[in-house]
Amino acid sequence: MNIPEWVKDSIFYQIFPDRFANGDQANDPPNVQQWGSPPDPIHFQGGDLTGIEQKLDYLQDLGVNAIYLNPIFLSPSTHRYNTVDYYRIDPKLGTPDDFRRLLKKVHQRGMRLILDGVFNHCGRGFFAFNDLLENGKNSPYVDWFYIHGFPLNAYSRGKATRYEAWWGFKSLPKFNVHHPAVRKYIFEVARYWVEEGIDGWRLDVPNEIDDDEFWEEFRHVVKSVNPSAYLVGEIWDLMPRWVNDTHFDGVMHYPLRSAILDVLSGKTGINDFYARLLQIEQTYGQDDLFGMYLLLGSHDTERVKTLLNGDAQKLHLAYLLMFAFPGAPSIYYGDEVGLEGGRDPDCRGAFPWDESKWNLELRQWIQKLIEVRKATPLLRRGKWRLLEPAFCDGVVRMVREGGGDQLFIMANLNSEPCRITIPAGSNNPAPQQIPQDLIGGQFTVEKNHQQFEIVLPGMSGGYFSTSFS
Repeated sequence: MNIPEWVKDSIFYQIFPDRFANGDQANDPPNVQQWGSPPDPIHFQGGDLTGIEQKLDYLQDLGVNAIYLNPIFLSPSTHRYNTVDYYRIDPKLGTPDDFRRLLKKVHQRGMRLILDGVFNHCGRGFFAFNDLLENGKNSPYVDWFYIHGFPLNAYSRGKATRYEAWWGFKSLPKFNVHHPAVRKYIFEVARYWVEEGIDGWRLDVPNEIDDDEFWEEFRHVVKSVNPSAYLVGEIWDLMPRWVNDTHFDGVMHYPLRSAILDVLSGKTGINDFYARLLQIEQTYGQDDLFGMYLLLGSHDTERVKTLLNGDAQKLHLAYLLMFAFPGAPSIYYGDEVGLEGGRDPDCRGAFPWDESKWNLELRQWIQKLIEVRKATPLLRRGKWRLLEPAFCDGVVRMVREGGGDQLFIMANLNSEPCRITIPAGSNNPAPQQIPQDLIGGQFTVEKNHQQFEIVLPGMSGGYFSTSFS
């Protein structure tokens, strides 16, 4: 499969638009909450497109070169997954010109931007569903949805709906994508925004559109406009069906996220961790792993710092491991400065722009990992291989390799130091640490015949190269 080359070099930053930065208070709704108020599903806090534009310097300083925006189209909710108009930027986020200016400045900086495509369902205010509410069985849009009778009971409390909706939520009527007019509408929307210049789509719950022909045509429409557009699906499980030349370039790598966080939180041991990594490789194959969207947090999960109980060493190791895998690593906005929060809506809090509230050590660690990944071709394109945990119990050992070079990734999950052996790659090698300060503590490297012995402190890790100078 031809994965867009730029994806392999990307560091994504996911933004929940209402909570990242308020750059234009003129477009705030009259009842806007104070920035930083406890988040809830109803109240807006004023984040907008101008705010994102104003923070591009911040993102580039972090090392980000790609942005994924949660939905930005007209909607009555903060999350905007109940879209009312797929062609209209929500005025609470700004104007079409604001979006075009943001996109232009993103591209001028050599960055990319993808949008959230919500095509399984819409909002009750969407024109076709609104017509159904007004005209009932006489509406010309009856076949656009799965209707089981009238009245629809779209707002009535306690009464069952007479139409299919995402997980039964009345506010999210499900499209009938088998209807030609619906398919035509969605494909035209997909084409329109790619022609406007976006660099791809993150596709919401695509597994709930159980139609291979639909997704094959969707891909054809998008790629015919921009062959380098990135298509990434929100798939939570190991499902190879979705990663191929007729579906998506990659999926959100939730299985890897779960494996990393489970082993660091002590829910599973290293043997289970290794088994899950091998299952991932066997499911997708080496080549398809390069199109994956790597993540530790998202708008649908608890914040990673909260999940790891604020443990700084575990947080450092979680990011070190994520950045070691093939695919495009991502940062969920605010995670890099230690933002905390439980499940939705708590994971959607406002970004704290007061730097005194930042975890600067964590941000600097992520910044360094990004620098290393950008400077190390093996981390972006090298083949991934898992090495058996034959040294100390609780030590993760992997390698990225290619062109005769090898990069070893190690993480000591024990609280005690561990001596780890790396085979030497030449008769008179001089090991390179990339860079030395990526190790989470003091360490030593010893030459012993044709191998190195590295003593890793407890709860630390690093990247070690056997490319010699």
